[in-house]
Amino acid sequence: MAESGKEQPGSGQRRERGGLSGRPLFSTRSDAQQAAEKAIKAFLVHRGVRFPYVHDLTALLSLVEQAERKVPQSIRQAARLTRYAVAARYPGVSEPVTHKEYEEALILAEEVVHWVESVLKEELDRGALDGDRPTIQ
Repeated sequence: MAESGKEQPGSGQRRERGGLSGRPLFSTRSDAQQAAEKAIKAFLVHRGVRFPYVHDLTALLSLVEQAERKVPQSIRQAARLTRYAVAARYPGVSEPVTHKEYEEALILAEEVVHWVESVLKEELDRGALDGDRPTIQ
């Protein structure tokens, strides 16, 4: 780790959260982005919404709203994770990672995953049938 408290990709600094030690912090930002992306896409699949093969969380959240689901402002903040979609694919391209950035990325991703889980549970508990859901193409 550099003296600035930031980790360069491949420097060996390890994440501690969630029992997932052994992975460099720079890759966890990408993991956080992927978790949020997959949760959003799960909602879209549930609703029967076709979506482009993109990693842009802003675009995906727009589709959620087109499917008639209001997206809370706290969840919109997850769009900041989009820039991490390439971090693990191209090490060295992004800026060094601070522990604070790492924690913020995980918190944002967790909020999205929990939100999607609660929305899906609510809709499934209501017994929404495929024909009752709007389809966006």
